[in-house]
Amino acid sequence: MAKGGEVYAALFLLVLLRCKFFAFAILNPLDFLALQSIRKSLDDLPGSNFFASWDFTSDPCNFAGVYCESDRVIALNLGDPRAGSPGLTGRIDPAIGKLSTLAELSIVPGRIIGSLPQSISQLKGLRFLAMSRNFISGAIPATFADLRNLKTLDLSYNQLTGKIPWSVGTLPELSNVILCHNRLSGSVPPFHSQTLTRLDLKHNALSGPLAPHSLPGSLQYLSLSWNRLSGPVGQLLTQLDHLNYLDLSVNQFTGPIPGRIFSFPITDLQLQRNSFTGSVRPANQVTITTVDLSYNRLWGQISPMLSTVQNLYLNNNRFTGQVPGSFVDRILDASIQILYLQHNYLTGIAINPMAEIPLSSSLCLQYNCMVPPVQTPCPLKSGKQKTRPTSQCNELKG
Repeated sequence: MAKGGEVYAALFLLVLLRCKFFAFAILNPLDFLALQSIRKSLDDLPGSNFFASWDFTSDPCNFAGVYCESDRVIALNLGDPRAGSPGLTGRIDPAIGKLSTLAELSIVPGRIIGSLPQSISQLKGLRFLAMSRNFISGAIPATFADLRNLKTLDLSYNQLTGKIPWSVGTLPELSNVILCHNRLSGSVPPFHSQTLTRLDLKHNALSGPLAPHSLPGSLQYLSLSWNRLSGPVGQLLTQLDHLNYLDLSVNQFTGPIPGRIFSFPITDLQLQRNSFTGSVRPANQVTITTVDLSYNRLWGQISPMLSTVQNLYLNNNRFTGQVPGSFVDRILDASIQILYLQHNYLTGIAINPMAEIPLSSSLCLQYNCMVPPVQTPCPLKSGKQKTRPTSQCNELKG
């Protein structure tokens, strides 16, 4: 009986060991090994304890940031997303491409360095890729064109260089492309996805013109500011009639501003610091909250249709003539909060010198072809001269 008891105990121990093994070996072996490699290449920054739960003697599907379906990893969110978390440091291991069923991959702000692994392109089912606010460098792999299911691509606030691969623009399911605050150069590729709603490429070194049909009509948010883009955009903009935000500021765009865009459902229209020319002629009263057309080469009389704008920047252009009376009414009843008209060639404004400008409103008229009838605070960069030299005003008339 003693001998039989020993055999029984041994069998029982074997069963326990097998059960323990299966308790943490449920995950597919390829995914298990990939997670181990990823863990070895990354560490918590001081003050972060994201990897505290990554104990490979237990089920990896219970690790922080790991989400499984059956025996495969389907989402990997690396780092603590709470505000103020220090994040992670290290590099992205190419083994990440072995997580073949991954649909979501994100790395929250931290100090991740190195380049984007080409192996990410193997994740054919990937729909969401976000690695914002790190120190990732190098180029965006052209092989990202293989990610045919990708909907969101967010690589913003990194140190990426080189061109945006044209192949990325062919991805059919894209809805959000956020590549702002990098060092990307070259031209903006055409984007073919008819579901693209957000394109944010601001603060890069992109250059060249935009082709008339390079962006889909589905766009709602477009920001290309702080680049070196050039050429006319009128034909392109008139096709984007679903825009609710447009920022093309600080570029080298030329040509007229199409009057049609003032009727788009935009809340913010930022076109300042370009080389736009021509007159500004909205067809109807403008309901946009903020319109900034400053620092361009726009000319002609100011349209009264703009008097319904709450914050209007027309300064540093070549506007002429009288300021429409509708602007006076709206500045005095505080409907207009900001009206910057300085550094133009305006000849007058019908406002009583004794009128009191509401404290909530800012009006600047200096350096025009008139003596400002009311003295109001202007931005410091407007200079100290109240009136433009007569010679310049006569020159414009001639």
